[in-house]
Amino acid sequence: MHIAFLVAPEGVEQVELTEPWQAAMDAGHTPRLVSTRPGRVQAFDHLDKADTFEVDQSVAEATADAYDALVLPGGVANPDFLRMDADAVSFAREFFRTGKPVAAICHALWLLVEADVVRGRTLTSWPSLQTDIRNAGGTWVDERVQICHDGPNTLVTSRKPGDLKAFGEAFLAEFAKTPQS
Repeated sequence: MHIAFLVAPEGVEQVELTEPWQAAMDAGHTPRLVSTRPGRVQAFDHLDKADTFEVDQSVAEATADAYDALVLPGGVANPDFLRMDADAVSFAREFFRTGKPVAAICHALWLLVEADVVRGRTLTSWPSLQTDIRNAGGTWVDERVQICHDGPNTLVTSRKPGDLKAFGEAFLAEFAKTPQS
């Protein structure tokens, strides 16, 4: 399975990128780092700079058709930058339009709010996003992981780095149910 990990050039919470990435690799999947710019992305450990990671593809060149699923890591700045990029918003929205599974953790739900795909769905996130999610028509719950099946769409959401193990197990189980392209 080819899984797109969409991040901004700066601001992704490193552990929310690296742990799901490793879980996907351990399960035999092929993760690819997609960003709004080519080159390297700067990850963070909370507010401190951490490692950098090589981008595999720019979102302007990427299509949802080339991937079987999408993972959206969090970090406060990461989704804030992404939701201001029309190509990133369109890329995320396309996974919902085509019925491909999406997993998002922490603040990453801001991108889904911007893409207008949370309406009618029950999900979780970092607690400070609950008003944004409700205002966008979603139902927010305080759970480690929330799985929402909506027709052909599956959305797996999680709250924070402390939930990463449960998040990884949930999105891998849900992604395994999806036919690969």
